[in-house]
Amino acid sequence: MKPLEAKKSRALTGGPSFSLGNRLYRALWQVAWLVLARWTPPPLHPWRRMVLIAFGARIGKGTRVYSSATVWYPPHLRIGSFTTLGPGVSCYDQNLITIGDFATVSQGAHLCTGSHDIADPDFQLVTRPIHIGDRAWIAAEAFVGPGCVVGEGGVISARAVAFGHVEAWTVVSGNPARFLKNRHFRSPA
Repeated sequence: MKPLEAKKSRALTGGPSFSLGNRLYRALWQVAWLVLARWTPPPLHPWRRMVLIAFGARIGKGTRVYSSATVWYPPHLRIGSFTTLGPGVSCYDQNLITIGDFATVSQGAHLCTGSHDIADPDFQLVTRPIHIGDRAWIAAEAFVGPGCVVGEGGVISARAVAFGHVEAWTVVSGNPARFLKNRHFRSPA
């Protein structure tokens, strides 16, 4: 799914960025999530997972998606097993968002695959995928921008703003996110 050409669709003056079929699908999806999942209590993760899968998301076993999480376009969402999308997470997946196994996206985090070409007089929408590796943690209210790749075990700290590449087993913090330290697991006692 590619965005419409802004010049032809007149997106800058209120025209659509996506096809009519895409917009109708997303409207149906929003109603379905509201009716089938948004009101459900926290323990009903399997039900919410099933609703997302029915609308085209690919989600592994044991993954928990909270009812207040929002997904813009389920077919662009790929989540591994035993991963969590916490309360209030926003997956603005105009392009593919891939999240590995045993990863956590904490409350209020925003995963955004879309932006605009600021050099284009028509302000063309541009999208790039996001990839979050196994065992990564996107902490509370962090922002993950278009094209960001978070390596295995990478951590984006609370309220950090990440673009580009977050190396495996590192912790980044701040706006823009910068290397803070390496991440290591303690040895079992």
